[in-house]
Amino acid sequence: MAPETTLIAEPQVPTGQFTTAVEVKPILGMTKGNWISVREFDGQDLLYVTHLWAWRCGLVELKLGINGAAPEVWPLPECHLDQGAPNGITDADGLPYRSFDLGSINQIEVQITYDDLTKEQVTFDRMGQPKN
Repeated sequence: MAPETTLIAEPQVPTGQFTTAVEVKPILGMTKGNWISVREFDGQDLLYVTHLWAWRCGLVELKLGINGAAPEVWPLPECHLDQGAPNGITDADGLPYRSFDLGSINQIEVQITYDDLTKEQVTFDRMGQPKN
């Protein structure tokens, strides 16, 4: 097992560009039902984290656990601080999903760590509904 990465809290100065926990935490708190989505496509389950990527600049870590497995780190793309929309998803960021065997995803545990090092954990069912 790889050693845990030491996370460091970032300054919480609102920028107006939604790049800090103080700015994105209220939004993510109100939109938990959008954090993940499971889509059946081409004989696979696709687990999307698009919404979390869209507010990633206020996050330092994203972990997901499928069907009770221990949550693992899902890398977040870098923020594009040199652009007008730092949270924008570009082609270079890759795709905000992973594929699994069709019908295999029943429960998803999501753990996010904000850049102020506070954490939030939510468990979702296959339909993307929060269970807690």
